Amino acid sequence: MLFAALLRWLDNWVAGGQTSRMATFIRPAIEADLDALLALAISAGPGLTNLPADKAALADRIARSDALLDGDDLSGAILLLLEVDGQVRGTGMVFPRTGVDWPFYSYRIGRMTQRSSLDGRMVRFDVLTLVNDLEGATEVGGLMIDPALRGGAYGRLMARSRYLLIARDRARFADRTIADLRGYLKDGTSPFWDAVGGRFYAMDFAEADRINGITGNQFIADLGPRHPIYTNMLPDEAQAAIGRVHDDGRAAVTLLAEEGFIDEGYVDIFDAGPTLIAATDALRGIGEAHGGPISAILDGGTESLIATGHGRSFRATRGRATDGMAIDPTSAATLGLTAGDDITHFPF
Repeated sequence: MLFAALLRWLDNWVAGGQTSRMATFIRPAIEADLDALLALAISAGPGLTNLPADKAALADRIARSDALLDGDDLSGAILLLLEVDGQVRGTGMVFPRTGVDWPFYSYRIGRMTQRSSLDGRMVRFDVLTLVNDLEGATEVGGLMIDPALRGGAYGRLMARSRYLLIARDRARFADRTIADLRGYLKDGTSPFWDAVGGRFYAMDFAEADRINGITGNQFIADLGPRHPIYTNMLPDEAQAAIGRVHDDGRAAVTLLAEEGFIDEGYVDIFDAGPTLIAATDALRGIGEAHGGPISAILDGGTESLIATGHGRSFRATRGRATDGMAIDPTSAATLGLTAGDDITHFPF
């Protein structure tokens, strides 16, 4: 039934009818998307390590995404795309599990208090400790929307579709989900990197960002500081950057908070961007999801995100649905569905 639905969707796409040309939906990336992905990565600028502006690295990410969609137990992310009017206009990623090939490192922010036995003076300061506390969690990331589309709820569509992917194959994903956000940059460089990681490497932030995007942050963990870092020994600018999100990531923080993510005091080891955490089953999208066969195709219902398919056939779109599993005709046409086909949906 799902295969038949996918064939119907492909028929609509190839035919290029009005509904298909104007459709907005989420789908997995394929090899033919490489050039469009590269253009998006270039427009994203520095610091978005999950979407490096490197063609070979992006090709590897697409290939790895394909393997993950086929059920392989690999590191890396399932790469989803936002398609609008036949053009790739955004990305989002789901890493089924962190720490598959290499340990997954974070800094945990702790608090230190010391008191002098001579004069009673007390000092308090934060300490960064290298930990693997978040290893094995599912991770959502790689959220990037074409700047020309911002303000049209496309970011919400892309972001929340990742939870539909998880809901449709829940057993495959971990009981805890994290979101590792891009850290604060000033004039294109990271104050935290300059003060910490940059002291251990003969490279500037731009070069470190390029390597981090291609190979991941394992090279930082391999050679970076292993002992706790007393933050009061860092420059003020670096201290202020700890746990601060990139200016372009503020909307993402809002979306994540609405979904149920919270800040538990973890930051990225590269740029000190915040890592937010949630119990997977407590995520709003997971808890509000309804699944089953389509009962009817008719107008009306609640504004919803609607998904169908598994693996490479996964598709999602914004439309209308009811708790009784009826969906609107436009969504049915966009996803190539008829009554009886299996879907999952939750309120938009």
